[in-house]
Amino acid sequence: MAPFIPQGLINPELNLFFALIIGFGFGYVLEQAGFSSAKKLAGVFYGYDFVVLRVFFTAGITALTGLIFFEYLGWIDMGLVYINPTYLWSAIIGGVIMGFGFIMGGFCPGTSIVAAVIGKIDAIVFIVGIFIGIFLFGHFYNAFENIYYGEYLGQIFIYDSLGISKKWFVFFLAVMALGAFVFTKIIEDKVNKVDINQLNKRVNYTLPAFLLFFLVSLYLFLPEERRSSIREKAPEEIMANYQSEKFYISPVEAAYKIINNANDFVLVDVRDSLSVSLFTLPTAIHIPLENIFNRQYRQFFRDDELKKVFYSNGEAKAVKAWALASRAGYDNVFVLKGGLNGFFDLFFSDKFELNEGNLMDEFNSRFISNARQYFMKMKKPEQPKQSTPVRKMIEIVVPDDRVGC
Repeated sequence: MAPFIPQGLINPELNLFFALIIGFGFGYVLEQAGFSSAKKLAGVFYGYDFVVLRVFFTAGITALTGLIFFEYLGWIDMGLVYINPTYLWSAIIGGVIMGFGFIMGGFCPGTSIVAAVIGKIDAIVFIVGIFIGIFLFGHFYNAFENIYYGEYLGQIFIYDSLGISKKWFVFFLAVMALGAFVFTKIIEDKVNKVDINQLNKRVNYTLPAFLLFFLVSLYLFLPEERRSSIREKAPEEIMANYQSEKFYISPVEAAYKIINNANDFVLVDVRDSLSVSLFTLPTAIHIPLENIFNRQYRQFFRDDELKKVFYSNGEAKAVKAWALASRAGYDNVFVLKGGLNGFFDLFFSDKFELNEGNLMDEFNSRFISNARQYFMKMKKPEQPKQSTPVRKMIEIVVPDDRVGC
């Protein structure tokens, strides 16, 4: 269901439901296209009916055109699309067996199911033959294994094998498909001796063919491949937010959320694993800066109701994480003001300056005093040892020269 599920437009739990609906639709289209008829399918090999070839070319080109533009617009990440690895000998032998089966039986595995559903006896026999073949392959698998895994070529692409770019391959394939449409129709007309009057009554496909040619030509000359997202924000908007400094969360607010176990607030530690193993803030989760865009975190960052607060020792890494997440279109992301350095200075030192008569400062002073007692009572991490005083632990984690990032 890409790109709808990755972009959060469809609930992933409904994936199989939509797959079932699409499967029914695909079967209906095959039936309406006449693929339940063995004569029509075999007609490709005898030259009197090329509908099967044209339908598959249409499906392939439609999917190809959609994928290349979805990838360009950032709606789908082709790096996450699984490519079946190529085993040369099994591909060749399997292709030969299927080709003979197609000619002799008039069906491929998919079309045999379609025909069997509407009661075609020959299709039912064909399916029985498929199961016999599966049984024999499974029973004698050890004998076939070397052939099955023979000549492993990996997840290769045709355009790489041909030594051309993906753009030119898309263009040539589209042109080849258009040429196949024209020439197969000419062959059909000659084999079936179609009357000239029938030719004049046919639907004109010039406009769709021109549209396809225009799209692949446009793709061929696009300036670059984009790696953006449909949610992506403009650089100007990111810069304006950065200059406003509204993306900062004060240590006082962070401490208040920690103490009260707020369920709409999550601290995200973007430091390396070694630093996190020494000390991290309570309730924080660890997502290294380089893993911000990993697939497993997408749903977390797309939760717009959840306030995500990045922090590191200083602010540099956290601000970078904020900029990356904001650019990708994630909302409700913030940075802990001052990082761990600022947090420790506020709650474990006497650097807070109290302005007499300022009610907010007096409130913050009382809160900081209480919060300090809360954090001092917390269970100390295994490293350094639990017997190490908290103040000493802080000096180890955030040394006097201060880690800048």
